[in-house]
Amino acid sequence: MAIFGKRFKNETEESGVLSAVHTNEEPKEGQIEPANIPLDEDGDPIRREKVLLFYNPYSGNGLFKSNLDLIIERFQANGFQVTPVRAAKGYPLDKAFDEMQVSNYRLIIAAGGDGTINVCVNAMIKKGIDLPLAIFPAGTANDFAYYFDIPDRIEDMVDVAMGNHFTYADVGVCNDRYFINVAALGSLVDVSQKTDPNLKNTLGVLSYYMKGASEIVNLKPLPVTLTTPEKVYHEKMLFMVVMNGKSAGGFKHISPDAEINDGKLNVYLFKNMPLIELGPLFFDVLQGRHAQSRKVLTFTTDDLLIESPVDISTDVDGEHGEKLPLQFHVLHNKLKIMTSEHVHK
Repeated sequence: MAIFGKRFKNETEESGVLSAVHTNEEPKEGQIEPANIPLDEDGDPIRREKVLLFYNPYSGNGLFKSNLDLIIERFQANGFQVTPVRAAKGYPLDKAFDEMQVSNYRLIIAAGGDGTINVCVNAMIKKGIDLPLAIFPAGTANDFAYYFDIPDRIEDMVDVAMGNHFTYADVGVCNDRYFINVAALGSLVDVSQKTDPNLKNTLGVLSYYMKGASEIVNLKPLPVTLTTPEKVYHEKMLFMVVMNGKSAGGFKHISPDAEINDGKLNVYLFKNMPLIELGPLFFDVLQGRHAQSRKVLTFTTDDLLIESPVDISTDVDGEHGEKLPLQFHVLHNKLKIMTSEHVHK
C-alpha cells in the first residue's frame, strides 16, 4: 500500500544520492545531496520521493501506532510517498525489499525498539539495501537511538528523517547474524526476554532493573575462552557484553568510551565475584566507572571468538541469540543513520 502526496516544494529533483563529508580523516558523517541527480537509461532524472516505513505497532506503549496518521501527513505535505510495512510474521520485511524498486526510494524508516531496528538492519544487509536509515524510537530502552540523540517527539523525528544529514554506523556480526547495539552472554542477558511486556510498557527501563535484581540469586560462574588476534583469555564469568554502542538495557554508560563508527567492538566481561560485591559494582555501571574494577575485564577488538564447554544463554539486541561458539567481527561504516547536524557522543 502506498500513500501519495504532492511534490516537495523546497527540493530540486531530490535524488537521495549520498555524499560523504570529506576531511583528511575517514568520514563519519555525510549528506544526502539534492544536486547530484541520478539519471535513468533515457537520461531523465530519477525521482527519489518514496519512503519505506517499517513499524512495530506493539513496541513500547504503542504510542507510535496512534501517531501513524500524523507521520504520514507530515511526509505527504512535504512531497514524499510513504509505503508502510507493518512488522508481522505473515509479511516479512524481506518480501517488501524484494518487491521495492530501490532507485525510487530516498530512505528507510524503522519505528520500534532495538529489536525492530535489528530486524530491519538484518533484512537491509541481506538484501543489499544501501539506503539511509531513519530511526523512530518507540521501544522500552531505545539504546541505539540514544547514541545518535534521536529526539523523543514524533514531529522532531520526522524533521530528522526529512533532513539531509546522516552519520555512519558500524554493524556487528555474530556468526551469521547482524547486530546494531549489543550481544550478551550469561545469566542476566535474557532479562529483556523474561520481562513481562505489560510491565515494560508501564515501567519502561525500570522493569529491566527489577527483573535483573530478581535474577541475581541465580548467577553462577561460567567458564569461557575469548580469542582475539592479540591475546587469548581464559575466564570464569558471571555475564559479559560485546558492545557496538554505548548503552544496553537502559544502562546508559555500559560502554562509555565506545564510538559506533570506529571499526571496533568493546568487550566487558564481569568476572566471578561474591554476590556482596555486585551491589557496589552495579552503581559503578550506572556511572560508567566499572572498567576500573579488577572484577571487570575490558578490551576492544574487531575479531573475537567466544567458546565454552557449557551451555550459556545468549542475546542479540534483546532477542534470543545462538549457541556457542560465537564468532564476532565488524562491518565498518555499513549504515547511514539519519541524524541532526553535529551529532557528538
